[in-house]
Amino acid sequence: MQRRTLLQLGLAAGASLALAACGFRLRGLDQPLVTIESLALEGTDSELARLVTRRLERAGTRIDDQADRVLNLGAERFRERRLSVLESGPRELEMSLEVPFSVQRRDDGAYLLDQQRLEVSERLTVNDDELLAQDDLREATRDRLREAAVRQLMDRLRALDTP
Repeated sequence: MQRRTLLQLGLAAGASLALAACGFRLRGLDQPLVTIESLALEGTDSELARLVTRRLERAGTRIDDQADRVLNLGAERFRERRLSVLESGPRELEMSLEVPFSVQRRDDGAYLLDQQRLEVSERLTVNDDELLAQDDLREATRDRLREAAVRQLMDRLRALDTP
């Protein structure tokens, strides 16, 4: 009986891995991150901008103030919304990050991506019994939201044609 259950679990795991691998190829996750040779980055100096710079450089994009294309990155805006109705005890919150951005050509000022927004959100549970841990939890959530926003930005930049 145990051998049959183990065999079924093994087959299910193998099938799910095969489907997952197929899905990753279909989504293009095995392709280069960004095909842009150089890019200028303008906007506010924030943790998100530093993260974008590191990710672009790691993908082989040179950050150059004189580049043909300019990534205009707006200020990051965090919002927190209460989802639960209880006033005490564990409360469920939704934290979201919204960042406006655009990409334009330097020579004629034409927008390649005009007035776009990166929007990501995550749910978290806070508890009044752990007041000191709440700040750490919120900061960790902000970091994860920034990472998700950068992944979203890289996907959108990948769609741009190389010059």
